[in-house]
Amino acid sequence: MTPPDATQDLLNLLVRQIRFEATGIHSFELSALDHERLPPFTAGSHIDVHLPGGLVRQYSLCNDPGETHRYVIGVLKDLKGRGGSLRVHEALKVGDTVRVSRPRNQFELQPGQTSALLIAGGIGITPLKSMAHSLLQAGTPFELHYCARSSEVAAFTDELVTLNRQAPGSARWHFDNGQIGAGLDLTTRLASQPAGAHLYFCGPPGFMKACAQAAAHWVPGTVHSEHFQAPASTEPAAPTTGATVRLVQTGQELVLPEGGNLLDTLRENGVHVPTSCESGLCGTCKTGYADGEVEHNDFILGDDEKSSCFTPCVSRITSRSITLHL
Repeated sequence: MTPPDATQDLLNLLVRQIRFEATGIHSFELSALDHERLPPFTAGSHIDVHLPGGLVRQYSLCNDPGETHRYVIGVLKDLKGRGGSLRVHEALKVGDTVRVSRPRNQFELQPGQTSALLIAGGIGITPLKSMAHSLLQAGTPFELHYCARSSEVAAFTDELVTLNRQAPGSARWHFDNGQIGAGLDLTTRLASQPAGAHLYFCGPPGFMKACAQAAAHWVPGTVHSEHFQAPASTEPAAPTTGATVRLVQTGQELVLPEGGNLLDTLRENGVHVPTSCESGLCGTCKTGYADGEVEHNDFILGDDEKSSCFTPCVSRITSRSITLHL
């Protein structure tokens, strides 16, 4: 359950429309109760959706960031998931009011790129569709490759067809029909990197791994991704090293025991760190640090951030002391 002080800045929005997009995928259009403009967002942003029963789940905004009157999320009904998508599909109805956070972005389009290559796997189309809208408006050349099992499970077809009319050849579909090796040949497509091009990809764990491997030779800093699900770890997490934790803002000095959980220790001592996914995916708990060493186990921080920020929900302190900007 999200602590009370983390919910003070939530938006109460109206579920204005629910639309069937593909087998198992519905889109949910959310708007302000008073029809006013919503807080702006950039392509790649997500919101926290607070569901009945206390569940909080993150969903990417998939509509055009130029639209200020609505947020649109696409949700795959995952029968093997943690229950959030089932709750969205079964509990939210047109006319309901739902609480959501203001948009946050850990998967932004980068300035200065001469072209963009977007590769989506399944429901990973949601943030990349929003990026396609922004790139079109900016006049930046792009290709959007949408990988799915079949056309029946490919969402937002009508909108992507319209996108193709505006930018011919920009959206392309790849259906593998469940056959290994069919569909988009990532190794071939990513074999060469055009000068100034950036790559963005999003999808299920196996797809993410394949994209990362195929783009391993691209220039550092030009490959960007967002995980919807933390990859399964093949090794148990190493226990946390006992450490002295100094807090800059409060002046507190806490002792983190061997194998202890940093978030639990902070909470026990009255220190609030906003959290949401607690799996290193959303960035809600991102915290600044100094004078210490950290093993980063998240899936969002760039290499340029890791020397000064970490996600205490999954990352591990490896030094005997650390200073946190809390």
